Amino acid sequence: MPRPIWKGAITFGMISIPVKLFGATESKDLAFNNLHKECKSRLKQKRWCPVDDREVLPSKHTIELTSFVQQVEIDPVYFERTYYLEPEQIGAKPYALLLRALKTKQVSAVAKIALRNKESLCVIRASENNVLMLETLYYPDEVRTADLPATPDVMVSQPELAMALSLVEMLQEPFDPKQYSDNYRMALLDMIEAKRNGQEIVAPPEAPLPQTVDLMAALKASLEAAKKGKVGVEPTPIAAKDAKAAAGDKDEPETEELAVAF
Repeated sequence: MPRPIWKGAITFGMISIPVKLFGATESKDLAFNNLHKECKSRLKQKRWCPVDDREVLPSKHTIELTSFVQQVEIDPVYFERTYYLEPEQIGAKPYALLLRALKTKQVSAVAKIALRNKESLCVIRASENNVLMLETLYYPDEVRTADLPATPDVMVSQPELAMALSLVEMLQEPFDPKQYSDNYRMALLDMIEAKRNGQEIVAPPEAPLPQTVDLMAALKASLEAAKKGKVGVEPTPIAAKDAKAAAGDKDEPETEELAVAF
């Protein structure tokens, strides 16, 4: 069992639940550390007060539950990081009580926690594995709502919507994270190993982005591919006159396009 990154207590009314906090996820991204040139040891970042000449650390070790909300009311954009909460032996019964209450009412508890050198907004929820989970949240001023892209002012026909719904239904399935893997990371590790062995690394040619497509043709091709068990299909280009009409006969500067294929 890994070492807890935080110890404290959940306060729920007059109830106190001693708990330990563990990270529920770990990044597998490749990263580089800063090393001390002389001894090659890893450098650490600390919050240091130059006046008092000492490190400043969070001192609050309580998670006070202030309200309860429906989980669906929290936009996923606010979620930052997930942790497991494990009770100390003395707090096993109140821990089980809170877990049961959250599951019965289907709600999450809102609170704050001093963690990693800052006070974070958080919610505590009951997981399907009968464990309390703590999820830190971004504050509203940390979410870039002002940078939201404008909703496209376009008309979607009923046939187009019907075909899109059919495609979604054909590709719908229960979520199983085990069927996904980080192919980019695996390829990067292979390249690093090849480089260590003295092999020459040749970058593969970058695949061009799909062109703007004839929507109905693309939907029909996608449905046919889905029926055959294939998701990816080649897009059908729009004629130049159609592209000009879609742009409102305006001369627009060239911009890089991103495509979502399904």
